[in-house]
Formats: sequence, structure tokens, C-alpha cells
Amino acid sequence: MTKKRIIRILLFVGTLISLYFVPWPIVTAWIPPIPNTVQEQVDKAADYGFDGIVVYVNKKGNQSAFFTSGYKNRENKIPADPNSLFKIASVGKLYNAVAVAKLVRNGKLSLDKSLSDYLPELKGRIEYAEKITLRMLVQHRSGIPNYTDTFMYWAAPKETADENLALVLDLPANFKPGEGYEYSNTNYLLLDRIMQRVLGYSTFRYIQEEILNPLNLKHTFGSIQDVNIDDVMSGYYVGYDSDLKSNNVGSMLATAEDLGLFIRALNEGTVFNDKEEQEIYSSIYEYGHTGLIPGYQTIAKYHKEIDAVVIQFTNTVDFEGYNWNLSEVMYNRIVKILKKQK
Repeated sequence: MTKKRIIRILLFVGTLISLYFVPWPIVTAWIPPIPNTVQEQVDKAADYGFDGIVVYVNKKGNQSAFFTSGYKNRENKIPADPNSLFKIASVGKLYNAVAVAKLVRNGKLSLDKSLSDYLPELKGRIEYAEKITLRMLVQHRSGIPNYTDTFMYWAAPKETADENLALVLDLPANFKPGEGYEYSNTNYLLLDRIMQRVLGYSTFRYIQEEILNPLNLKHTFGSIQDVNIDDVMSGYYVGYDSDLKSNNVGSMLATAEDLGLFIRALNEGTVFNDKEEQEIYSSIYEYGHTGLIPGYQTIAKYHKEIDAVVIQFTNTVDFEGYNWNLSEVMYNRIVKILKKQK
């Protein structure tokens, strides 16, 4: 057999192997032509593996539109409801970061003070506690391990902050403070604890008083315990039959509209009391976010080029992670439709 033929065979085998590992569900969702309307795209949710989807679009002039398909609850065949509450997971960090900026502005917090300054009991329990600043916590530059990365965390999530924090106490840092970046839910657990200690009451109460009430957002809540469970969109995990909506995993809940109005206020600056407060926020965190927990995926962003806020809720998550990628494909196609319409 000639050398050239051997090379051809190896290339052919390599191509077959690479095709085996291609994420075909994502490819088949990405390839088709983009529809003319958002509703046509949203109607493809079942093809993407989602039991239900809610999309909210807020355009310039506060013109809002809702798009849904699939189910709010698949067992009872209840159609997706645009006014359902949804667990927004890590998107809640935006509210907490705004709260930090407000407390820094009024002198109750300092971005340059250390974790051990505010929580001295953690010195010796969290590595470099005396060198980790509040700024590093907000920006995920602390090096503190992420408690949700502990082995099999989502098989039996903890329900209290103390239980979650205990998972990472006395562990070595992933890197020295300020010398790297790694997304860690532990950072925001600690920020919440610091704010509660400084305020003398819950961080969510502060968020209500300083963020939600001024914006007239009445459909945003701090916990699954604070809502009527029938108002919550069901959440599903592929291969697991039970509805996950009653699980208490520490997530805020909001309607798509409430979240969309918050994202617009954040990006337009109306959530802030003055320019200095907004500048503090701009120096520490971002203006859009995504969220992912078992059963719930959220994408919440403002698109300046079309002056539109687009919120997407999808209520099915899988083990392989395809559903997250597919939710991004869905979202990006919706944004392209909106740009084309503009």
C-alpha cells in the first residue's frame, strides 16, 4: 500500500471519528433558514427538546410583546403562560451587584475592604480571606471554590447558605486573589451574607425597597417559599420524570416582563440614584446575564443596536448540556429576526 493511500485512509477514518462527535442536535437547529417572525421560531421549541418556552421582547418606547409555545406544566397539558414565575438562577446576581453598588455609594460598604474585615470568622477557613476584597467577590476574581462544583451537587442540592458554605470551607483556593477569573456562586453567597450583616436584615428586603419598589416590579420574589407554587412554570430534567418547580435551590423568581423591565432600567441607568452609583456598578459588573439550574434556563440581555431587551425562559435541561447550547441557538435566532425586522 502506498504512502499516499495510507494518508487517505487515515484522513477518512479521522473524518468518520470527528463526525461521530459532532453535536448533531445543535447543528440541525442552527442550519435551517431563519423564520420571518419570532413566533415561528418559538414554535420550534419542541424540536429543540424544550417542554415550554416564554420569550419577552421590550422595544424602544416600552412596546412589549410575549411569545410562547409548549407547556407551563406538561403533566396537566397547561400551555406556557407568559405571566408565569420562573426561577432565574444566576441572573439574580445582577440585582445583588446593583445592591452592592448602592451600598458602596452610601458608604455602608467598601469595595476595597477584605472578606475577613466583614466576616472575621472566616479567617483561616477561607484561604486568603484577608486579601480577598469585595470587588474581587463581585467580579469572580477571589479564587474561592464554587460550591455547586462539588461532586454530585445537583443530585441533592443544599437548601441553606450555611450548608452550601460548609462545602468549601478549609479548601485551598483555586488561585491567588485577583490573579485569575473563575465563576463561583460562593462569591455571591458571601456577598449576600456581608450585606445582611451590614444592613441588619435580608438582602432581598433591601433589593425590594431600593430596586423593585421604585421600578414598580411586583412580580419578582426572593424564594420559592414566597410565592404561590401554582404560579411557577414547571421545570424538567431529561431522564427525570418529576417536576422540579418546588425544589428550593435559593433562586430568585420573576416573570419575564418584570425581569425585562429591570434589564432595561439597568441598561438605561434608571435603576441608579445618580451617575456616581451607576459608575460604581459599571466598574464591577455586567449589564446582562444568563442563568442555569436543573429545570430552568434564562437568557436576559439588552441589545443596544436594536434598542430591545430580550428575555428567554426555557424549562428543560439535560445531562449532556445540549439544551443549554440549543437555548442559545434559539435566542440568537430570535435576535436575528428582530434585527431583520428593524
